[in-house]
Amino acid sequence: MVSLDLPAPVWVDRLPDLRQTVARLSGYPMVAVDTESNSLFAYQEQVCLIQFSTPDTDILVDPLALDGLAVLGSLFADPTIEKVFHAAEYDVICLKRDFGFSFVNLFDTMVAARVLGRTAVGLGSMLEEEFGVSLDKRFQRADWGLRPLPRAQLSYARLDTHFLIPLRDNLKADLEASGRWPLAQEDFRRLPMINGGNGKAADGWQDACWRIPGVQDLTPQQVAVLQHLCHFRDQQARATNRPPFKVLGNLALLEIATACPTRLEDLKYIPEITERLVQRYGRELIKAVQAGLNAPPQPRPVSQRPDDRYLARLDSLRGWRKQAAQEMGVESDVVLPRDVMHAIAEANPRRLPELQPLMCDLPYRLERFGDQILRALR
Repeated sequence: MVSLDLPAPVWVDRLPDLRQTVARLSGYPMVAVDTESNSLFAYQEQVCLIQFSTPDTDILVDPLALDGLAVLGSLFADPTIEKVFHAAEYDVICLKRDFGFSFVNLFDTMVAARVLGRTAVGLGSMLEEEFGVSLDKRFQRADWGLRPLPRAQLSYARLDTHFLIPLRDNLKADLEASGRWPLAQEDFRRLPMINGGNGKAADGWQDACWRIPGVQDLTPQQVAVLQHLCHFRDQQARATNRPPFKVLGNLALLEIATACPTRLEDLKYIPEITERLVQRYGRELIKAVQAGLNAPPQPRPVSQRPDDRYLARLDSLRGWRKQAAQEMGVESDVVLPRDVMHAIAEANPRRLPELQPLMCDLPYRLERFGDQILRALR
């Protein structure tokens, strides 16, 4: 068991202190990084805390108090400093979206564990196994937009990065010993290419409608009602800065769209609609239903069926990938990432020179698996 008698983390909420922090961090060959966001508590989530750890200190940066974080950009873009994350994809997406950062030289401890064939790859499980440290899971769904943050929440946040560097060292040693270090490096190099996006689109409620489980069972007119209900929910969520699911759940919207109530008293027969929801939103919900009933029916979008030959190639590649993964003791996407597999199936290369451009970011996999991939396509 590792001792957790740790000094208090450094709290940074002033720009001069942030500049000093970046100068200090820039003197290390590697820095552990994590973020905390408020996706469960706001309409548009944002990064509410950025944690950094070095071998001798833990630092918590408060983006909500700082007028811009541009000074951090040089750290993330510095190729001489390795940034160590756990499950980097979400953090990179959020940091790109909120601050426009670019990244280079990343190490992801979850990716490393997956390349090694480990099955328990959550940070809590890995810290327990490697160091005998238990994280308090109460704070995994906490509101990180609160200020001031409770002491226990701050302690949880610092532990998300405190052990990442020694964990990285252990994993890298195992990767090198197993001969899988080049494989992991390819995945690390792909992480900075993840697109951060621009947050919720103005018409995101339309897409949300088609993602609601059960929408496929509605008639086209009921779908029109559901779309108006989703629009109402989105407007309420935006106005109150709450996640849409905290205004009305998907099941509630689906039940209303199915029943299409036209009177306020009819809402009481819908199981997911409580008396409190009727009092708060009842009249607006009935208006949305009426608007949907008067709107043109909305048939489900028809997606074009892929070419049968493409699907056959994809099935063949999936079969080969599954077999190769079983032999290595890893998940299938460790052998060949899904996006690359689909691109190969689409292009149908016949020779290695044709396959190479499709795997230009994966030279190790090309050398190891290239001939097998071509055989699978044949």
